[in-house]
Amino acid sequence: MRVLRPTISLCALGVLVACAPPPPGTTQEDAARFDAAAGSLGCTLRDEGDYLAMEIQTGLARQQLLDLAAYRLSTGGAERLPDGGVKLTTGACA
Repeated sequence: MRVLRPTISLCALGVLVACAPPPPGTTQEDAARFDAAAGSLGCTLRDEGDYLAMEIQTGLARQQLLDLAAYRLSTGGAERLPDGGVKLTTGACA
């Protein structure tokens, strides 16, 4: 039984991280629109053009997009690219 406790705790932690609320000023719906828009851009956000396209598609402000990108990075839903961009790695981008 002692071996199972850490495993169960780690599983519970994984569920909590996956269910973490989006950043302040955004909603789960905003996060879903962010993911869909990123998917339409090949799942990668690299430059001004990508973020402008995201703003148009989602209706979100630049800071909200940056916050959602940071949220995805912190929850394991994205990875930082060598050029400083962000690549989503979950959902349609998995």
